[in-house]
Amino acid sequence: MSDVLVVYKKNFEAVHDASLEVITTELEQCSKERGGLRIDIRARERVRHADFIGRDLVIVLGGDGTLTSISHNIDATTPVMGVNSHPRADDPEGSFGFYMDSNVETFAQDVRQALEGKAIVNDLPRLQAIIDSTSGNRFTTDPAMNDLLIANTHQYAPSKYHLRRGEMKVEQQSSGLLFSTWLGQGAWLNHAVSSEELTSLHAKVASDQTSSHYFVVARDLPHSKRMATPWAWMDWTKDATTITSDMHRGYVVPDGWDEVHFNRGATITVNAEAPRLRLLTFRHTMAEKLAR
Repeated sequence: MSDVLVVYKKNFEAVHDASLEVITTELEQCSKERGGLRIDIRARERVRHADFIGRDLVIVLGGDGTLTSISHNIDATTPVMGVNSHPRADDPEGSFGFYMDSNVETFAQDVRQALEGKAIVNDLPRLQAIIDSTSGNRFTTDPAMNDLLIANTHQYAPSKYHLRRGEMKVEQQSSGLLFSTWLGQGAWLNHAVSSEELTSLHAKVASDQTSSHYFVVARDLPHSKRMATPWAWMDWTKDATTITSDMHRGYVVPDGWDEVHFNRGATITVNAEAPRLRLLTFRHTMAEKLAR
């Protein structure tokens, strides 16, 4: 590896600036040891898709939000490592950093493992939504590492849609559909359902399905509808989920960032076939981290 991009969180807090200084100094030392690295450093707010093209390694310095906000720019072949710039273990106001397996204390060792190809490579599935408008246009959303929401843009109004999965069809009204990867369940899913409901969902999960299946939950669905069509309320599936909107205006929100709007009559298909993400870890796989 010789071409490295560092994307960092910039919010004028001294702790992030201090972490960036440590990372920069260590990378300069690595460059001397290896006979030269091309190192580009960009603030998250100023990074563009073109900055990620042709990189051998992307280093994200910040928290999980920093990674999810820019991960859609990273293709399926580029390794990415997360470095927690403000760990919660050091400060209750810091970041939990589930995806950030490195930190300032371990970075020197971790980055050398990454550059030498000795890190653990986690091949993570990502969700995508394909929007077909009534005018015949098609748009695919950015891939989502954690979760993807489809709902009415006016949150006080119900989300109305026709839902289909395979041969099963139903007309439904809820406060929106939430889709989640296996690793992304900690972001939103465990807030959208009760612990008992989440346990019931987990009972459907086989160990060999976590890279091909996804969760889907219809939020705040009436109890009568839950009992009548359980597959349309809460499910763990590998099949595509398709909705036809009956809302004046709705939106798709991948990973809580960019909103993609659609109008009544649009068809939105969600699956786990987006380009995958090569996330590097150094002590445990992501599956082991979730279990811990």
